[in-house]
Amino acid sequence: MTDWRNAVDSWIDSHADELRSLRRHLHSHPEPSREEFQTIRFLASRLEAEGVPYELTPSRRGILAGALEADGRPLAAFRADVDALRITDAKDVEYRSRQDGVMHACGHDAHATMALGATLALWRCREILPSPLAWRALFQPAEEVGEGAFEMVAAGAMEGVGAILALHVDPERPTGRVGYRVGPLTAFCHELQVTIRGAGGHAARPHQACDPIIAASQFVSSVYQLVPRSVDARDPTVVTFGSIQGGTSGNVVPEEVVLRGTIRTLSRASSQRVAERIQQIAEGVATATETSFAVSLGNSTDGVVNDPGVTGTCLRAAGEVLGPANLEEIPLPSMGGEDFAGYLTQAPGCLLRLGVAEEGKTRHHLHSPHFDIDERALTLGAKILAHGAILTAEALADA
Repeated sequence: MTDWRNAVDSWIDSHADELRSLRRHLHSHPEPSREEFQTIRFLASRLEAEGVPYELTPSRRGILAGALEADGRPLAAFRADVDALRITDAKDVEYRSRQDGVMHACGHDAHATMALGATLALWRCREILPSPLAWRALFQPAEEVGEGAFEMVAAGAMEGVGAILALHVDPERPTGRVGYRVGPLTAFCHELQVTIRGAGGHAARPHQACDPIIAASQFVSSVYQLVPRSVDARDPTVVTFGSIQGGTSGNVVPEEVVLRGTIRTLSRASSQRVAERIQQIAEGVATATETSFAVSLGNSTDGVVNDPGVTGTCLRAAGEVLGPANLEEIPLPSMGGEDFAGYLTQAPGCLLRLGVAEEGKTRHHLHSPHFDIDERALTLGAKILAHGAILTAEALADA
């Protein structure tokens, strides 16, 4: 191994306890999407203490660190998301969330810690890194609501960036292993809201009302039955309604029902077809039930499509840290969403899945109130990001 690899890895290993403490602080003090002000202040204070150049985004909920100007050199960027979820932490640990109803149930506290560790290692070891080398670290808000990447891009985060990489913790994969996939990795996601209006009345005389509840139930059933038969069976498609709100009393037919759900596909064309079919179903049910339907799509996130070249470089980096035998190909894309895709409209990139499952312990899935990680993964992730940034920057310089 060359000197920079030894130096970077040694620095990260020697700060393992600090990284663990940083992650536990973030885990204890979570902030939900759009409210990440204290989290960003905390991360910025660590960068400032080490003399790392950084700037805050206009919202003061995001950070650009490292090379703030490209100076004509293509930059290698790496990203971490920092927001938490509105979930109550059910773990019995000293670092459980102190914010009622909010917790880091998707590992963003670990992402931020690993990216901070990589940033500090690269900065501390900058004198022996290959030259010329240009890298930038991005700490973004609002990933869980699909807004943060676009906000960062608008703030100039991708100016001069030639490639970008990221890690996402994977509680189904053992610590010390990385999952990768070339091409489609995550789904195109769209928020869906359907508002159904009818005519309220007495529950004993439903013939005098136009019941939006029966319209809603018929609509949900029809969507679940008909949408899968409207798209190519070889093209994965998921439509799920997670919220139905309507009525306040058991003996009153309400005026309105609101459904909220999500559409997940692996292509923009399929998303459009599904949206059109849902509208057609809504029109049909509205006619049959004498109600009115308003169908709207909210925030949308493109699917993450990993670039072959950048993925190859990231696998070299992960292989240097973990060994090639611990790199596992992911056979099928996930129907989950990830707003890392927002950066890929500006430059090619790669998202890897980092194993955080501790041997012998129960594995709790992402977004579970019991979610936690094997903290030994923090140094591994920091090393992979640091190696990946250097190797990607070298590849960009040689291109």
